[in-house]
Amino acid sequence: MDTTISPSQIPLLLFARVSGLIVAILVLIWALAFKTSFLSHSQSQEDTIYAVLHPLLMVIGFILISGEAILVHRWLPGSRNLKKSVHLCLQGVALACGIFGIWTKFHGEDGIVANFFSMHSWMGLICVSLFGAQWLMGFLSFWHRGEARTIRLRILPWHVFLGLYTYGLAVVTAETGLLEKLTFLQTKRNVLKHSTESMVVNGLGLGLALLSGIVISAAVSPKHHTPDAAKIIYSNNKKCLSS
Repeated sequence: MDTTISPSQIPLLLFARVSGLIVAILVLIWALAFKTSFLSHSQSQEDTIYAVLHPLLMVIGFILISGEAILVHRWLPGSRNLKKSVHLCLQGVALACGIFGIWTKFHGEDGIVANFFSMHSWMGLICVSLFGAQWLMGFLSFWHRGEARTIRLRILPWHVFLGLYTYGLAVVTAETGLLEKLTFLQTKRNVLKHSTESMVVNGLGLGLALLSGIVISAAVSPKHHTPDAAKIIYSNNKKCLSS
């Protein structure tokens, strides 16, 4: 049972929490304080609710929760089975938020096709599809009791790679969505480049970029530093070179 956190992980985990909190606050401010930016020309209350829910679900529900699922293995004390179960549950919640977040775009007044014309929309569909395949692969490879341990170990590197790749793709997709929305607001709604809303959206984009870097760094950095093991490896390499 692994119940300790490596000291080198503490700053990364702390920065991840702070940056995640900043991102959550900024997206809430944008969605709730600037609701007029999400109004359609029909000003339908239902369309406005769906438009506001989309950034909330995709940023807080999809990106932040999936990032927390990645960090579970770094901070949660207990057995590996406990960490895997919490990781799987959080990823399931993130997947549900991602699916529902895309579902909100299917209820636009202009129809389905009109809401899936840009690179942002295509990347979003690909990202959620990959995330669903990743979650299913994780469930089958790590929770199927009849599966051989050698097969699980063989799949693990691909599981980790696909998880980090999908998380990074989700952040990039969000950045393209922010750029697309801000460009629309500045050209069609006369939102000034130096307005408060522009600063909030730009700050949200920077916060997401910072958060993704911290989460990925925490995920790939070694859990524990073992000087004795390093000395053994060094001595073995030295013997091989001398021979």
